[in-house]
Amino acid sequence: MSLRAMLAEAAAQYGQKTAIVCGDHRLSFTDLDEASNRLANALIEMGVAKGDRIALLLSNSPEFAVVYFGIVKAGALAVPLDARYRTDELASLFADCRPKVIVAERPLLDELLPVLPRFDSIRQVIDLTGRHKQFLSYQQVLARGSVRPPGVRLDPEDSAQLAYTSGPAFCPRGIELSQHSLVLSAAASAEGFQQTDRDVMMLFILPLHHMFGLVAQLLASIYKGSTLVMVPGTGLSIGSFLAAVEKEKGTMFLGVPYVFALAVDMAEREGIRNDLGSLRICVSAGAPLSIDLIRRFKKHYGFDLFDCWGLSETVCHITCAPIAHGIRPGSIGKPLRGWEVKVVGDDGHELAPGQHGEIIARGPMMKGYYNNPRATAEVVRDGWLYTGDIGKIDEDGYIFITGRKKDLIIIKGQNIHPSDIESVLQAHPKVAEAAAIGAGDELRGEVIVAVIALKSGDVVSQTDIKRFCLEHMVSYKAPKEVIVVDSLPRTAAGEIDKETIRRRLSLRPPFP
Repeated sequence: MSLRAMLAEAAAQYGQKTAIVCGDHRLSFTDLDEASNRLANALIEMGVAKGDRIALLLSNSPEFAVVYFGIVKAGALAVPLDARYRTDELASLFADCRPKVIVAERPLLDELLPVLPRFDSIRQVIDLTGRHKQFLSYQQVLARGSVRPPGVRLDPEDSAQLAYTSGPAFCPRGIELSQHSLVLSAAASAEGFQQTDRDVMMLFILPLHHMFGLVAQLLASIYKGSTLVMVPGTGLSIGSFLAAVEKEKGTMFLGVPYVFALAVDMAEREGIRNDLGSLRICVSAGAPLSIDLIRRFKKHYGFDLFDCWGLSETVCHITCAPIAHGIRPGSIGKPLRGWEVKVVGDDGHELAPGQHGEIIARGPMMKGYYNNPRATAEVVRDGWLYTGDIGKIDEDGYIFITGRKKDLIIIKGQNIHPSDIESVLQAHPKVAEAAAIGAGDELRGEVIVAVIALKSGDVVSQTDIKRFCLEHMVSYKAPKEVIVVDSLPRTAAGEIDKETIRRRLSLRPPFP
């Protein structure tokens, strides 16, 4: 099945039922289907052809859903990106995917305007707000398009999206996903969480450019006929979120450990003032979930906090605990339908239950890294995806993650590749060499520590380094702490030895 067929079926079955709520804005299944048809037809009239890439630089909104479905209905590839990226990061990503059209909103468009001539692939810019007169407005584009389904022939195996959420921005790997794999992942997620058309899914903080938000919340809700409530605003107001749960009678919330930690902290300080009796399940993903947080959450909110796991390469999460049997603290659950997971040693052979090794998975995963077969072959071998996560599987089939083989930092559920930070640090005129290291943090999961050695005779302040980083990359990648050392230790192979740095500086590891 294609995404177009999935939405058409939902519109036929659920019609004027509310599909998306955002503040006072309510969009029915029919509204979403018809508006995305208009956008798809308008894009085709603008010259968008099957296989073209269209970048979305949008915050969470009903318009995001319309644009996303409009792109994939036209046979183009949606490329959802973080609207907070800075120009240098976008330049690297645009060079990789070469979008023909970008759909964006302020303030990003204000920053992009002076540098747009650098991006020679871009033929049109659609402004969601309509405030830039030199660009097409979103409303103008919708008005151009026919409400009838576009005539582009779609095959379920056609590519529908490039995902960059888990790759480094300065050395990007676009994860190419098919129409069918996105539908299968939405269906598997909904089945795993026993989602139905009576559910009200709450979307808070987690961005729709993130695969967990896009697939497990937006696409799964469309697939099952649930209502998706987008809590507006970007601030971390747990109180306003819980008020929205009470108002909309939310039944499901999927988030990251950071949000659940904030919810527990608020409950411990102020108590819980809202009626949350409608909630039936809360699920965490994106970063390790501590057993202590699970215990505290149940104490205050009265039910289990489920944990699940996946990668952008697997489209979305591919595990969760069986709902009927409850959680096993410390575990990410069992594989969803359609997936196999096992643990292997360095020789690639499967290990016995309880033994630690690399977790590998097989199922409806990515087609590969966009235009990068070599990188694809590094992680997909004999049909198995080598995830880079270390873990074990117990006698009952529950999976536990205990470490990472790959160099990765996870902050508030956001994957950050140290190479991005190191590229910026090493571009500073006074820095000779640099390493970015994740230090464990109870609330955020990890924080970034930059360890740098300066060129001979140079002096620089921590403030100067942080300011330089903020000028060249998105704010959540900027180091929280900068440590200056005489030199960085190296391995016998000549690589910077981060484990030695961690020990010398007594940095807390991300895993207990």
